[in-house]
Amino acid sequence: MRVPRVKIDNTMTARKKPKIFVLDTNVILHDHNAIRNFKDNDLVIPIAVIEEVDKFKKGNDSLNYNARGFMRSINILTEKKEFNGKGIPLGPGLGSLTILPNKPFPEPLKEMFVDDIPDHRILSTAMWVRDNNPGRFVALVSMDINLRVKSKAAGMPAQDYLTDKVEDEIIENSFREVQTIEAAESEDVQKLAYGQNNCLDWRVVADKEPLPNRLYKFKWGEETVLGRYDTDRNVIALVRTREAYGIRPRNDEQKFALDALLNDKIQLVSLTGGAGTGKTLLALAAALEQEQDFEQIILTRPTVVLGGQDIGFLPGDQKSKMSPYIQPLMDNLDVIRRCFRPGSKQALKIDALLKEEKLLISPLAYIRGRSLGKVFMIVDEAQNLTPHEVKTIITRAGEGTKMVFTGDIFQIDQPYLDQWSNGLSHLGDKMDGQRLFQHVFLRKGERSALSDIAAKLL
Repeated sequence: MRVPRVKIDNTMTARKKPKIFVLDTNVILHDHNAIRNFKDNDLVIPIAVIEEVDKFKKGNDSLNYNARGFMRSINILTEKKEFNGKGIPLGPGLGSLTILPNKPFPEPLKEMFVDDIPDHRILSTAMWVRDNNPGRFVALVSMDINLRVKSKAAGMPAQDYLTDKVEDEIIENSFREVQTIEAAESEDVQKLAYGQNNCLDWRVVADKEPLPNRLYKFKWGEETVLGRYDTDRNVIALVRTREAYGIRPRNDEQKFALDALLNDKIQLVSLTGGAGTGKTLLALAAALEQEQDFEQIILTRPTVVLGGQDIGFLPGDQKSKMSPYIQPLMDNLDVIRRCFRPGSKQALKIDALLKEEKLLISPLAYIRGRSLGKVFMIVDEAQNLTPHEVKTIITRAGEGTKMVFTGDIFQIDQPYLDQWSNGLSHLGDKMDGQRLFQHVFLRKGERSALSDIAAKLL
């Protein structure tokens, strides 16, 4: 019997081959474990990337930690091995890794990219990999929008690094975390606002049990009554207007924020919003109001220095280096101090807390590595942190510690982060629905009428 000949579809076979991804420097500086996040696909790292990573190996910022972590991983992988034109296996279920010398651009593109800069060396190497691997999908992976645009203009596929990226829908939902109940039944609102237990059965507003700490606004004529789903009591509880160390909330979102900040059952709070919405001020006031419950209050923020330099490169002693970073925090403290008469008990208490360092204001780099037990910690400008940094900070929380992260995800100074990949967005996405977590988006600026109208119109 004659066996029929079967035509092999080379196109289908090629599609089943692992893809090849060429990594840009910023991917590694964002996540030193990135090489293990591409499943069974093969990776190529141009020598230009290794040269750039080497420039970041000294320092105490996340870029420096990621640079050192990546180089350690590469050292372990390549120990007693040579590439010899082949990739080194990354491990079970993963592809291979190749480090390639820089390759030139194809002849037609040499006049387009005349500047000899790292980005162009990375792009030209990626194009060489593509041209020398026919039948396989090859793409450049970069978090740099400009490089991705250049790559696409040259006909080279380019992708963003999507690990830790938060989807647009989740970003949008974080701005709408408060559910508004229009024309609420007067009986329900009265029960919540004036009833004996100031609570409401959640079945009145939802078909299924709400997520922990879900927020509600009940519109009743011209009155608005606020509520929060209390998982422990299994009811929607009234959110009252509360005051903290002389600071009173001026709008509904600030009321929600202060309620979360003063709730000892909520150990992790995320406050987002634009400039002047009161994020840091409310957090600091709540910390001072509860200072007897904590051994220390730490107010900190990441230092972002131009050129990727460490804070140590700045002139002067430690106090001088820190001054530009802690001054905005001191300004918030002064606002609280001015709520009281000079020489009053409350004002003197703030000075005493600072002197005794029970209230510590410091750049984040100076408290790295500490174990944080029974601490009220406020991390300002948290949008400039990577997801890994946020995780590192939170996992250091000891018993009795409360952490507050504040920031504006649309005002990022870190060149390797954006509104989707920063640690503050990542925190809200991953912790949503946890009993001990509360997120509040502050909408309205309350700094001044001038500040508010400038934020809207300019």
